[in-house]
Amino acid sequence: MPGSHALIRLGQRASQVLRKVWFASPSPHPDERLSVSLKLIACTVLVLFTAGCGPAVISDSAQFSQAPATIAPTPSPTTPSSEPVVMVSTQIVSTASASVPVSEPVAVIEAMPIPTPAGPPFSYHVIEEGENLSYISWLYDTPLEELVALNQLAGPDAIIQTGQSLRIPLRLEDTSPRHMLLPDSEVVYSPAYVGFNLQEFIESKGGYLVGYTEYVDGQILTGAEIVERVAQQFSVGPRLLLALLEHYGGWVTNPYPTAEAINRMLGPQNPRGSSLYLALGWTANRINAGYYGYKRDGFWVFSLADRQRVVTPEGLNAGTVGVQNILALHSNQETWTKELEPDGLLADYRALFGDPLAHSIEPLVPKSLVQPPLSLPWAKGKGFYITSGPHPAYADGSAWAAIDFGPPDVLGNCYYSAEPNTAAADGVIVVARHGAVELDLDGDGNIQTGWVLQYLHVVLDADRPVQVGQRVKAGDIIGYASCEGGLANSSHLHFSRRYNGEWMDAGSPVPMNLSGWVVQPTLAAYEGSLKNGSAVREACECWETEKNLIVNQ
Repeated sequence: MPGSHALIRLGQRASQVLRKVWFASPSPHPDERLSVSLKLIACTVLVLFTAGCGPAVISDSAQFSQAPATIAPTPSPTTPSSEPVVMVSTQIVSTASASVPVSEPVAVIEAMPIPTPAGPPFSYHVIEEGENLSYISWLYDTPLEELVALNQLAGPDAIIQTGQSLRIPLRLEDTSPRHMLLPDSEVVYSPAYVGFNLQEFIESKGGYLVGYTEYVDGQILTGAEIVERVAQQFSVGPRLLLALLEHYGGWVTNPYPTAEAINRMLGPQNPRGSSLYLALGWTANRINAGYYGYKRDGFWVFSLADRQRVVTPEGLNAGTVGVQNILALHSNQETWTKELEPDGLLADYRALFGDPLAHSIEPLVPKSLVQPPLSLPWAKGKGFYITSGPHPAYADGSAWAAIDFGPPDVLGNCYYSAEPNTAAADGVIVVARHGAVELDLDGDGNIQTGWVLQYLHVVLDADRPVQVGQRVKAGDIIGYASCEGGLANSSHLHFSRRYNGEWMDAGSPVPMNLSGWVVQPTLAAYEGSLKNGSAVREACECWETEKNLIVNQ
């Protein structure tokens, strides 16, 4: 809707006063924060009669869990509601003079909750040849019964396979700081970024990034284009990426950084330091790992540069966990703590962009969210094979938002398919390049807002390729399955969803539903099935009609 973003902004500004107080106290105790909030409200009411109400101050301040903590029963296939989900601010507090009448309270929209961990935090062990459960139990000094229960195995004699991953419980006492760093809407490429002119901002700062160019995917990209490309691909907020680039390398404001800052522009542990595109991608992926790992399991284990491990406390927002994770990878315990303080990364962020809460949109993903109706993304009467269940949408750090479909005419090789992949719903094309197409379903042409569908490993139609800004109808041709656009050993369609910039897990809490076929996840990436009534098709790197072929009826 044309006025929706203005209303959202109004709600953001009006809610800032309480939010600033809420995050001002270093104490995590909710009673203390409530007391501060009540004092502010009382102070506002008495502003005409007393003095001394001062402004509140905001408190400034690897990879282990991968699978869902618990698998909830997937609901039976139903026709999702077609009504749009409207995002509004969860709190509106008047900031006008006390003489202005207070408006009616606005109903609070609950955010999608962080799951409660089903047990202690865990890491993973990849089974090697010759290993069995008894050996792994001895190796990690973990009771055999605990391993069986944590991994939902049939029993202590269960058969395990070489290459299989097993959860290993961790016993950690150290926790990360409890204060908020950035809201979720700053960390993901969310509606908070609509209208943010990246090129203009970078040029206004006059740093090294202005003149930077790099050869990426067959073309020369500027520094601004590289940041935008990574933000789109990983769905990570460009303001956060720029703040990190300034924090570690000074690239945003310094026109003449040192040689070390040029070669290690995104931190000392970044293995892709010589390339801005690759270094930004690695950084975005590690931010996503913390963000979505925490959202999936209800906890995250940080692996610091000195090999120490620290677990999240309760009550953090996912965006803060994502930022903590990327900083942890470059720090030991002492330097990490300093990085999370007011004069750490947040000082550079504020110097560039001001108050991070000024861009907050809540809830980013409402608890009441439902998926709009989506059809199978190929032509009526045709069948594709489900070759992979839920797995990461983009690189290994993102949510398990994607499932894969193999075309019927290309089996086990990378020839381009002649069977088209089609639009699963009406929408507007917002990305169209070799190997990737993204379809915006709310029709506003912004990749950051509402539902967006991602088609990866697709090549565009040679005669009538879709173009950015083009409106398409459900069933229109998007492209053809191939191996282009990423690592692949067989032509397939990699299909995933985002909502307000956040990758939406294919299994839960809003299961992917395609023409009544609902995703059924498991504890392992790439496994799972699709179910439609009593019909079930299992994900398999095979082409078996009765096992994994799905025909679009």
